[in-house]
Amino acid sequence: MSFAPPPAGPPSRTGTVATTVPATAAAHRPGRRRPAGGGTALVTGASSGIGAAVARRLAAEGGWRLAVSGRDATRLEQLAALAGAVALPADLARPGAGRELTRLALDDLGRLDLLVAGAGVGWAGDFAAMPPARIDEVVGVDLLGTVHLVRALLPHMVSAGSGRVVLIGSFAGSVGVRGEAVYSAAKAALAAFADALRYELRGTGVGVSHVIPGVVNTPFFERRGAPYTRSWPRPVPPERVADAVWAAVRHGKDEVYVPGWLRLPARVRGAAPGLYRRLAGRYG
Repeated sequence: MSFAPPPAGPPSRTGTVATTVPATAAAHRPGRRRPAGGGTALVTGASSGIGAAVARRLAAEGGWRLAVSGRDATRLEQLAALAGAVALPADLARPGAGRELTRLALDDLGRLDLLVAGAGVGWAGDFAAMPPARIDEVVGVDLLGTVHLVRALLPHMVSAGSGRVVLIGSFAGSVGVRGEAVYSAAKAALAAFADALRYELRGTGVGVSHVIPGVVNTPFFERRGAPYTRSWPRPVPPERVADAVWAAVRHGKDEVYVPGWLRLPARVRGAAPGLYRRLAGRYG
């Protein structure tokens, strides 16, 4: 799905969500596609890693007015300066953060054509040793924070009759990864959420894309408490995931694996779960 450039003139700064629905919403009938050229976008998890790469990619494409969000305010301001974006620091695990971030983004941009939900945290180790606070953090950021954010902004897209939500998942959510039980569970739930929401929104003009990366070369592994030490599969750069996000937005793709070959083991697990579990038990 692609979007038209935003209308000329300054964005609305009324400070109320109700007044941010475009006056021309009726012109964007459900199911109608906008031509290529940009629009308004909010990217979360943009302090570093995949989110930062997505923001840079959208800025490089041109025609996009961007708001970027993350928990590291200093890094976020640096990215915003480079990408010509507005920085909206937020911790999506905090109650009400999704509603507040939606309000601020709409105040600055006037409308939202695109959400790229890239905020995420991880934890590695035996589940029995996982601190309860870290369980709450992983589920709160990776699943609940994203769900609440989508809930807050989705009515504005539906009212406009167009838009796209891109959810950044993980291969761990497709197959389950040893030592990442809670992270795998949260990302698996996000995948089911993407499917269910896509069915629900059919005919509204709003699309849902699920981008599923494998191992990505970002600070994620350092922050989860354990570095990535396997020789294969090799990590891909975050820019490759940003390319996949752009492809999903431009072509209205429902699901994209990064790299693409990861679709095969996911399909094997779905078609022959017993065989997959035997192979996973042997090779990891």
